[in-house]
Amino acid sequence: MRYDLHDFRVFSNIAEEKNLTRGAARSYLSVPAASQRIKHLEEALGLKLLLRSPQGVELTEAGKVYLEHARKIFAQIELLNSDLQLLGSGVSGRLKVLANTTGITEFLPPVLHDYLPKFPRVKIDLRERLSEEAARAVLDGAADLCLISGNVPTEGLECRVFLTSRLVVVTPPAHPLGARSSLHFADILDEELVSLLDGAVTQEFLRQQALRLHRELKVRVQVAGFEAIFRMVEAGVAIAVVPEVLVQRMNERGTVNVCQLEDEWAYREYQLCARSFSALPLYAREFIETVERHARTLQRDRSTGSNL
Repeated sequence: MRYDLHDFRVFSNIAEEKNLTRGAARSYLSVPAASQRIKHLEEALGLKLLLRSPQGVELTEAGKVYLEHARKIFAQIELLNSDLQLLGSGVSGRLKVLANTTGITEFLPPVLHDYLPKFPRVKIDLRERLSEEAARAVLDGAADLCLISGNVPTEGLECRVFLTSRLVVVTPPAHPLGARSSLHFADILDEELVSLLDGAVTQEFLRQQALRLHRELKVRVQVAGFEAIFRMVEAGVAIAVVPEVLVQRMNERGTVNVCQLEDEWAYREYQLCARSFSALPLYAREFIETVERHARTLQRDRSTGSNL
């Protein structure tokens, strides 16, 4: 049996998208061309790899095995390229990173600001996911790294805690809850909230916590980012639940009151996870070092009481 790297790539794209049309687009192929390639691959293997339906595609058991090995092959190729480029003129590659909302909005922008000029030929594929979903994707080989927080199953992964923080409640100065230094999540479920848009990772996480208490969030206003949330709270619209690091950066003038959430899940250990850190190519290991360096600076600024 002769294997073709392009077959591996086309099949992986379709499997990861769970959709023939989107997978074909990622492979820069027309849908008929991608479909024909998969058909020829299945005929050559004598096995059915995909089951197609109006809802998308589903992997057969043979398809799952093929995808697992395809991912291992591409990871090994990336490692080979990285090692060879150490002897050449520059490092290039593609790093797929999954992160929760706080990771994308608060931690990673300054990391990428420092990292990308040093590795101009490395493409970062950064996507927002719930922590549990992100960890599962790395374990399955669908991503290289994930940045997660909370009580998430990580069996089978190598993980490094790089920062600790918590979720807090921010209120307008005149709000009755503003006089409290701490409270529980249940204490705010009768209050109107400013939140992220539906589908945002943090919003979905808070919705799940409310459902565990057999309650629903009373959302008054939804906005596209944490900074807009903060401005809405400043203006007295409603209260909100946000990451502590956001408050450190934005509340320099003390325009909102901050109450700690006492719920166990509100305390967050932020972790970087990979299947194997040592097996990652050089540019991925350098990315991790950049994240950890910024985290050390963040913790130092917090301990000295300075604002970000």
